[in-house]
Amino acid sequence: RCGVGLGRRRAGPDLPARDRAGGRGHAVLDRIDRRAILQGEGRLRLAARAARVEEGLHRMGNVLAHGKLSQNDKGLEETMPYASGRVIHDADAHIMEVPGFLEQYLEARHRAAVTDQVLFPRNEGFHSTRLKADTDRAGPVQEFDDAQIMLRKNWEALGASSRQDRPRSIDLLGFASQLMFTTALLNYSSVLEGGRDVELTYAVARAHTRHMVEFCSVDRRLLPTGYVPLVDFERTAKAAREAIELGAKALMIPSRCPDDHSPSHIGFDPLWAIAQEAGLPIVFHVGGGGKLLEDAYFNNGLPPVPDFHGGDDNFKSIDYMAIAYPPMKALTALVVDRVLDRFPRLKFGVIEQGASWVPGWMRNMDSAHNAFYRNEERLQKMSLKPSEFVQRQVRVTPYPHEDAGWIIANTGDEVCLFSSDYPHVEGGRHPIKRFEASMEKAGTTEEQKQRFYCDNFIDLMGAGLAPELRHPVQAAA
Repeated sequence: RCGVGLGRRRAGPDLPARDRAGGRGHAVLDRIDRRAILQGEGRLRLAARAARVEEGLHRMGNVLAHGKLSQNDKGLEETMPYASGRVIHDADAHIMEVPGFLEQYLEARHRAAVTDQVLFPRNEGFHSTRLKADTDRAGPVQEFDDAQIMLRKNWEALGASSRQDRPRSIDLLGFASQLMFTTALLNYSSVLEGGRDVELTYAVARAHTRHMVEFCSVDRRLLPTGYVPLVDFERTAKAAREAIELGAKALMIPSRCPDDHSPSHIGFDPLWAIAQEAGLPIVFHVGGGGKLLEDAYFNNGLPPVPDFHGGDDNFKSIDYMAIAYPPMKALTALVVDRVLDRFPRLKFGVIEQGASWVPGWMRNMDSAHNAFYRNEERLQKMSLKPSEFVQRQVRVTPYPHEDAGWIIANTGDEVCLFSSDYPHVEGGRHPIKRFEASMEKAGTTEEQKQRFYCDNFIDLMGAGLAPELRHPVQAAA
């Protein structure tokens, strides 16, 4: 098995998302890992299973305290959770859907329009691992190497597409909760938003929500998102109420601008009111922004380059730079048109769209507020500066490869959230370690870390996170 052994240098915090072995490791974090080996893991059979132990220990980052060790199914060795020693809530996790998943949730009259060929049009690149996975599995996995929990990705990961395995997955991950998103429906829902079949758009949204709620029903720590389109005002309000009644813990909306109106249109005030009254957040997720760049940008006269999955159907460096544009524009409209001012208890999450852009965006909005204040009554009515609305009501997830410590220092302690993107490969193998390295460099305080890993997520989720899940007791080492 290929892995990171005791004799190898481990990936540093500045490596690309693949977290490849080799290159310089992080000296402080490596010393912490070695100390943990000596103090907390001495009982493990290091000589016989050195590679497996190392794969488990690389997860720790610089979290010094360890949770209580648990036995795996075979009882042959002890495996600590990936996230140990502090309460960590995960603001981004996914289901890896397989062909046929939507049929039971979609009304019969729409099934002919939403086929597997529509949802899974390709078998290469990102989808290549789907063909390798056992998509016909009827029950939970009987054999799984616990040390692989952060190394197996996409459809090959534990609990990726089988809900029976997801409780074991979150046990091994060690997260107090995970905010759950679809994979297969992210882009497709955005495509429907730009179409003219309004009935199909909302029918797929209902099926989307049913699918998420049922998958997550196996464990209270799994928090399902419901999808709410922004095409029709009345249908949107109805979709929000239905999603909440079904059990959604957050309402996902597209960040692309609707074709005929702004996301800040007063016709959506019932949506904001429904979410605020329920105490649930509105969230944006990558994939909801529609087409990010014109095709011409990729016609540069040079050979094509692969995406980070090795194919050509996902992000490359050029369109990666545009990921933040749709939520930035949508949130600017919501702030300037005073949606956040008029619904002060409503929270917004920006998930898997990076955060390096947020400090400059906050400053730019404040600058625009000053520049246009004299002639715009909506700006004059604001009770706070635009950046202060962001600090009060907007929460974002930095990518592990971003400088999270710098972002926290320049946005405010309230804004940033931890996320793993499990089981997507772009989440990396060492997100905690990479975040910790960045925060160490920036001098991030323990109080700021507590907000990043836990408290800001609790604030975002509101009533969507049960009180007993917010600060679960961590077993002592």
